[in-house]
Amino acid sequence: MHILGIGVDITECLRIARMIERYGDLFINRVYTSEEVRYCQSRKQSTQHYTGRWAAKEAVLKALGTGWIQGIHWRDIEIRNEPGGRPTVAVRGGAQDLVERMGVRQVLVSISHCRTHATAYAMALAKEEGTGE
Repeated sequence: MHILGIGVDITECLRIARMIERYGDLFINRVYTSEEVRYCQSRKQSTQHYTGRWAAKEAVLKALGTGWIQGIHWRDIEIRNEPGGRPTVAVRGGAQDLVERMGVRQVLVSISHCRTHATAYAMALAKEEGTGE
């Protein structure tokens, strides 16, 4: 596999906390899938986890080389966790269409957060030409 693109994002937890405080469920349901909401709300420091997922979604779009172009919505990118905690990326809708057009086989993501900030790094991978990988 070869790297198509990388992306990184850092977001202040206070910014996301203010958005949640100001807009509540309207904000949460616009940005996060029901699975992401369940995960974040189950965590002691839920704001840090919401912020981490925000940063991860931004990093994924940067790795794909696009921004929030028409047809891609926040909930089209979902950050999931494997049983051991490793974050993974699932796409649907406009993001899935873009990934298929680009030939992306996998998007790797890493998230880190503390009390004040969350950061995420994403890498879009494509199969090598002619190898079937």
